Amino acid sequence: MHARRLLKPLLVALALLAGPVFAATTERPDAHTRQLLIKAINAADSFEDRYAAEVWLTDMSNRLKQKVEDPQERLQILKTAHYEASRAGLPPELVLAVIDVESNFDRFAISHAGARGLMQVMPFWLNELGRRGDDLFDIHTNLRFGCTILKLYLDRERGDRTRALARYNGSVGRSWYPQRIFKALAKRWYHQ
Repeated sequence: MHARRLLKPLLVALALLAGPVFAATTERPDAHTRQLLIKAINAADSFEDRYAAEVWLTDMSNRLKQKVEDPQERLQILKTAHYEASRAGLPPELVLAVIDVESNFDRFAISHAGARGLMQVMPFWLNELGRRGDDLFDIHTNLRFGCTILKLYLDRERGDRTRALARYNGSVGRSWYPQRIFKALAKRWYHQ
């Protein structure tokens, strides 16, 4: 009984602190989006279990809704980002923050330097890897390349995220780009 009285104020305080997160996850999806979520959850093999897939995909889908209106494309991006990030040993939320800053989730984005797709992968990587026929506008291809490259740089920089992100952007020695990623991560993508 005494523990229950102590637990209630703690739960209320947590709810107040995490208000926006609870609000984002309580919005009910329309029937089409619900069916897409169910399909995505059931086929989510990079998650530890079905419940983890449901929580993460639902939460992140609500966060991404303003940037990607099409629920099918939104879930494809999220599932692929989670899978490729997990495969590379990266936090999926970090990958979402990189995509947010690099392309604002526009899978057809092209930078002034010629980088393409969600993670703004430079086309020279296709030649370097003997994959000239691959399409960097394809969600799977772009995220596979982007996550692999980011992990390569993270390993090269011995786990230093700031230096690895600067290297990914081509701005080694400067902190403006990593700071943009960390800000997007903290503001929008950090999984709470």
